[in-house]
Amino acid sequence: MDMMTLKPIGMVRNKVKQPIRHGWGEIVSEIIVDSDLTEALDNLDEFSHLIVLYWMHQLPAGRQLPLKVHPMGKPELPLVGRFATRSPSRPNPVGQATVKLLERHDNILKVKGLDAIDGTPVIDIKPYLPGYDSADGAKVPLWMTNQ
Repeated sequence: MDMMTLKPIGMVRNKVKQPIRHGWGEIVSEIIVDSDLTEALDNLDEFSHLIVLYWMHQLPAGRQLPLKVHPMGKPELPLVGRFATRSPSRPNPVGQATVKLLERHDNILKVKGLDAIDGTPVIDIKPYLPGYDSADGAKVPLWMTNQ
């Protein structure tokens, strides 16, 4: 396949300097969007929630990853394909979070619940659309619901 080039549109600023396992729901972050893109944010503050795509830049690049893993690193859970997990270790370290938009000031978005550390490059922002971004009748395997 051909190579792709991504350009960050902004950067995360918050107090989290190293990845944490839990507590992201209460973290307030600022997304500093490139000032050349300020107009692209117009009317975004009419939405209560956003989907943020970001590059998990501190994960080691180019390493071989096992194709099968135990979800959440728990050996008592079944061995499943890596793509059946939300593990941050992926062939392309793209993160996604649905966050609450607290406010916008020019090119700065203040959000709550973004699970990205300080300095994380943001690659896209989309408005969360109820009904479109949630799936009716979605199911998950039993091993996920027992956690």
